[in-house]
Amino acid sequence: MRRLLALRREGKLATQDVRAMAETLGVRERAVWRWLAAAEQDEATAREPGERARYYGRFTVTAEVRALLGLWKGNVAAVHRELTARAARGEGESPPSIPTLHRAIRRDLTAGERAGLAGGEGEARKHDVFLARPRGWRNQVWETDHVQAPVLVDVGGTALRPWITWFVDCATNTIMGVAVTPGYPSRESVLAALRAAVLREDPFGPQGGLPEKVRVDRGRDFLSKTVAAAFGALVVQVEDLPAYTPHLKGTVEGLNRAVESMFLAALPGYVRQPRPGRRRTRPKDEVLLGFEDFTSRLLDWVTWWNTSHRPEPLKGTSPLQAWEADPTPVREVSPEELWTFTLEDDGRVRVISTRGVRFRRRDYVGPWMTGLAGTGVRVRFMPHHEHRIEVFDATNGRYLGPATLADEASPEQITAVRTARAARSRRLRKDLTSAQHERYAAVTRPGKPERLGAVSAVEAGAELAEADWADLSRLALPDLIPPSAPPAEWRTPPALAARTRRARPTDTADADERGAPGTGSDPGTTGEGEEPR
Repeated sequence: MRRLLALRREGKLATQDVRAMAETLGVRERAVWRWLAAAEQDEATAREPGERARYYGRFTVTAEVRALLGLWKGNVAAVHRELTARAARGEGESPPSIPTLHRAIRRDLTAGERAGLAGGEGEARKHDVFLARPRGWRNQVWETDHVQAPVLVDVGGTALRPWITWFVDCATNTIMGVAVTPGYPSRESVLAALRAAVLREDPFGPQGGLPEKVRVDRGRDFLSKTVAAAFGALVVQVEDLPAYTPHLKGTVEGLNRAVESMFLAALPGYVRQPRPGRRRTRPKDEVLLGFEDFTSRLLDWVTWWNTSHRPEPLKGTSPLQAWEADPTPVREVSPEELWTFTLEDDGRVRVISTRGVRFRRRDYVGPWMTGLAGTGVRVRFMPHHEHRIEVFDATNGRYLGPATLADEASPEQITAVRTARAARSRRLRKDLTSAQHERYAAVTRPGKPERLGAVSAVEAGAELAEADWADLSRLALPDLIPPSAPPAEWRTPPALAARTRRARPTDTADADERGAPGTGSDPGTTGEGEEPR
């Protein structure tokens, strides 16, 4: 249009020029002449030919309209009602019609802005364009994450949704290591998955070694002191990504989505996504998988993913084939060193006594301690695995050996303690909170779920005795038989005297004459001529 306008001002504009422009744009010749006339009055309209001129008073989306769209989740009809109500109160101009408002919103707001105002940042991100990182080489960058499986699993008679913690190689999409936890995961889950990812022994597979960098998303378990110390000892850089940026670790996020659609959705107990406003339901006669069976099936799927699945970016090869075909050297570490580096150190120096090593008010012993009483040691342990500790020499850091709880409670005592704790939790109406804090060990191979939290025999006996005493004290009725009244010469407070027997008018009068509160000498006697109570 600017070229046609310049030719017209120079007097060189011909009809065939306008006709050629109309054919090119696919409009009528008359429309081009109309646009040209509008451009002569306002040259700015040449940038948007066909749009209504600014001086026609075209409605545009204002900051007020954007705020109302966010308030009403993109409901244009509700925004129109709100603008009409404000205009009736004299707080603004009358809004246009609903179709005009719709056209203005579609014209002035992008698809991402409309989706964000209606559904939040997550919906707006679906309309963004992201750059793809270069693939790099194996073990250059790993990504890790926790994901709660949408599948109910039978864990000791309770239906729980297990958590999966895994590490995935960004260059080859290989799942390096995985750990499954029946309850909420912790730093212990991260360390278990890390050991499974680094080791190249069976049953973890040929993939492994140490990565150069690991991406995490500000999870407190991944940024804990224990995990940070393990990564630091293994010389692995940790990249802490900003919060709410799942696109920055798209490899593991894609794996989280793939495991549900490709594997978990077909399992019994799958928590199906219902329509809005409806509860998640499942068949009443559905038999849930046990935790051991679920872990076995998940590990089989991980093996299938690494060996048989062929992602499109890998161009016909499986992740494990792409990993093994990469000539990049692999940094390996021995299992003993890996176990040492992935333990937590409490930072204190202890002395071996004749009763063993005192740790967290408990005694731990080992057969290797014979003859070492008086030696200074340091304790390293796996978080929440309080039944065993690893002991090191405090002077040179040499590994001395493991130590187990000296007086560990029997399985029957542990069961009784947990039963008493559950009863107390029910009385306090904290069943849900108690279940969330129940700790289970993360596993990398199929096995029965193991509850964490070692209890000694002395602790079990004390807690059970306290529970029994509390139950018996609740059955006691101290007010069933009132105590005997004190002697008449005692100056008993009226509040205490009222608890012995009811005060009679005659008693009160006699007490006033004596100058003492009215109490009879014997609560079982009655006055002359009175009926016994």
